[in-house]
Amino acid sequence: MILHKHPYKPFIPKNATKLIVGTLPPPRFSVGNLKNGDVDFCYGSIDGQLWKILDEIFSLKLHYETTDFAIQQRKEFLITNNIGICDIVESCERKKLDASDLGMENIKLRNMLFYLEKNPTVTTLLLTGGNSKNGPEYHLRKQLKANNFTLKPISLDTPKIHHFKFDSRIIEVISLTAPTGTANRAVGSNPEYKLLKKQNPNFNTFDFRVLQYKKFF
Repeated sequence: MILHKHPYKPFIPKNATKLIVGTLPPPRFSVGNLKNGDVDFCYGSIDGQLWKILDEIFSLKLHYETTDFAIQQRKEFLITNNIGICDIVESCERKKLDASDLGMENIKLRNMLFYLEKNPTVTTLLLTGGNSKNGPEYHLRKQLKANNFTLKPISLDTPKIHHFKFDSRIIEVISLTAPTGTANRAVGSNPEYKLLKKQNPNFNTFDFRVLQYKKFF
């Protein structure tokens, strides 16, 4: 078995109101064997789409390179917009050296309730994936249930929206379509995507994510 540890601590600005919550970056980030175009920071994979989506929404003119400048660009955006990143998986073991959530075994989670308690301004969790096995919503549900919190549905359309009460706060939980190529098949079968594609044949899965993410960022 291969140990896959999260290479980054949570990045949570002082007045963060939203937390981006995923699982783990690809294993190459844990061993420092980065690709050309990777950024050595959360969601920094050149193959991922999160920063490309945010770049499109906010016109950030981000650099996609393994430099301190590229890291600082992303940190400044998060600080300015009161957004933090706190992935829910601390480590796992894998039989194969890949980035799939399904391939994770013997998973150790970060305590999301601890980070909510430490950051009292946070009222929204933006999950980069849904309730499929080992996805961020899947693990959050398990953690909440183990601590006697109830995740209540608000909207079951894509993206699904839930909430739960934590101390005196209502925490909204939004399960975004994963910003990865592996989620494109699910996007392709989405009725809203099909309608938009019919209206504009040039509309693609990236455009769909941009529209979705824009509502919540």
